[in-house]
Amino acid sequence: MLSACASLGNLSDAIQDLGSSILGGKTESEPPAPLTEYDIEVELDVIWKQSIGIGKDNQYLKLNIAISSDNLFIADREGLVQARSTSNGDLLWEIETDYSFSAGPGVGTNSIILGTSNAEIIAFNRSSGEQLWKSIVSSEVLAVPVINQGIVIIRTIDGRIIALNEADGLQLWSFEKNVPILTIRGTSKPLIIDNQIIAGYANGKLLSLDLKTGKNNWETTLAIPSGRSEVERLVDLDSDPVESEGVLYIASYNGGTTAVEVSNGNPLWRNQDLSAYTGLNLDRRYLFLSDSKSDIWQLEKRNGGRLWKQEALHYRLLTSPVAYDDYVVVGDYEGYLHWLSRNDGRLLNRIKVASAAIDSKPVVVNNTVYIYAKDGTLAALRARLF
Repeated sequence: MLSACASLGNLSDAIQDLGSSILGGKTESEPPAPLTEYDIEVELDVIWKQSIGIGKDNQYLKLNIAISSDNLFIADREGLVQARSTSNGDLLWEIETDYSFSAGPGVGTNSIILGTSNAEIIAFNRSSGEQLWKSIVSSEVLAVPVINQGIVIIRTIDGRIIALNEADGLQLWSFEKNVPILTIRGTSKPLIIDNQIIAGYANGKLLSLDLKTGKNNWETTLAIPSGRSEVERLVDLDSDPVESEGVLYIASYNGGTTAVEVSNGNPLWRNQDLSAYTGLNLDRRYLFLSDSKSDIWQLEKRNGGRLWKQEALHYRLLTSPVAYDDYVVVGDYEGYLHWLSRNDGRLLNRIKVASAAIDSKPVVVNNTVYIYAKDGTLAALRARLF
């Protein structure tokens, strides 16, 4: 555990909060901001709500919502896999297995793919839930599998990136890179752009691999470790990278936020003061980020300049923000979902959806926000003006 875990709170408290971090709990180094009253500007409607087995069993896992067409795919820690209708939450199919799922699902052409804590990769038929194949990899999987051009890309916590054939699970190639002894638990989801795989590592390096062969195209250092202790030197690129118009954007835990060119990895700008582990989101003009203290920022895509900052949810262990229409949405550790103004970051409304933390990034499809909480709560919500 020590090789893959550190606190998600202040770095100085990482070791004493280690057990809390493994379970996704909150750090005690600084109390979360209390919820305050404000003028409500939008109505929030719960369209439907379901309970998915044991959920994440109060553990830090990368079990997220996957949506394709009108179907939503989800899994719980104890091996339950379901497909549901996005419109009303009705169950389309489900299968109960003995697997300890830890990441996924990823959606392929005819399959959905999940990873386990026991280094297993399982493929299920998208239409029926029938198991198609199982493959064994090198270690636990804590990044959502990505499928493109019939190739399944898997990241394991020991630093490997493994390509499998979507049809039968056979290994096509493997790439290995050493990881530091002490890292934040989890790995970022690989990003596939054309024939490139983009992945960030716990040593602050970002690299590109060829999708078909695994050959290293380029590698760049985005965050340089500094400090006297291993804890102070954590610079994990643990957040999922995002891409827009040939530019990659990625945040590190303790090394700032950077934009680089997709083609060669050359940095375009770096905002050294804004670090994050939950990830970034973007729209056509702006970047949105929940930093390591759960303050929410809007940044200029072209230069990383700061436009607004919202501090009212300080240390509430927020998800990555998701922007759509005039809104920015984040979930917090108490099961609240918060709506903010995209224009200036002011709070518009909040709703308590679950009894446990919402730690997966909300998913927005057709102005509907879907969330999956640690306790297994799965819900669809919409915002509307009065």
